[in-house]
This record gives sequence, C-alpha cells and structure tokens, in this order.
Amino acid sequence: MKLASPFRSSVMTVKPEWIDFNGHLNMAYYNVLFDQCADEVYEQLGFGPDYQKSGCTTYTGEFHLCYLRELHVDDAVTVTLQVLDYDEKRFHTYQEIWHQDGWCAASGEAMTLHVDQSGPHVAPMPSAILARLEALHAAHSDLPRPARAGCSIGIRRKD
Repeated sequence: MKLASPFRSSVMTVKPEWIDFNGHLNMAYYNVLFDQCADEVYEQLGFGPDYQKSGCTTYTGEFHLCYLRELHVDDAVTVTLQVLDYDEKRFHTYQEIWHQDGWCAASGEAMTLHVDQSGPHVAPMPSAILARLEALHAAHSDLPRPARAGCSIGIRRKD
C-alpha cells in the first residue's frame, strides 16, 4: 500500500540577491519559496495564470511562518504542501521548506480564499476546481496533522 505524501515542488535554489546583511536568506524570500510551490499546485488545481482572466482568483487571507533553520546562497530546496481542510470558498494548507540535505528550514500555514474580483468578494469555486481540491485533500487525508499547524504567537509569561 502506498503511503500518502504531501505535494513536493520542483528543486529551487536560493539566489544571491535574496541574501540579507546577516548572510542568510532574507525573511521575505521564504515566502517566495512557499509561493512558488503553491503556484505549482495551483496550476494542477486549475488556478493557473489564465484563471485570473475568468474574473476570479485566489487571495491569501492569512499566512503564518516559522523559521527553523537558516538558508544560504545556492542552497537547493524543495517545498511541500499539504491540504489540511477546505470548503467551497477557501482552503487551509501547510507547507515546509526542505533543504537538499534532508532538514526542514521553515514551515508555513495559509488560509486561501477564492475571490470573485467584481466585488471583490469571497465566492464559491467552480465545481471542476473544487473536485480537484477534494481529490488532493483526500490524497493527503492519511497524513498526520503537522505539529506546527495551528500554532499561535505570543509571549508566554509565568504567573
């Protein structure tokens, strides 16, 4: 029996212009890596570049990122994406950036909205796209819920 696995992006390389004055990947470019992976998945779902011309698109409503380990220039990475939940108007995903040496550099979690641009307002997805999203979610349904999914931010004080 084949075990479920999250979607894995093509290999991406950290570019020199993405490095900050601390000598590692600038925080903004972790999001670029997550977004490039999402673009690969979105193409398969039917949300490719031409979809925006239909009058609808997707917006990221919320995104949480956890930095786990530094990335440096020329590091090769892949990014995974797991669909945690969905309904007719939105979907909840979890992603991880994996270094070619096998360690996780960051995790990200998103709530994506399907948007009718005439408002703009959140609107139901077309049935064909919803069916592909349902199939991807089903393929991920046997995966464990990631430990960092749903984490909140704050300062915990001892009383």
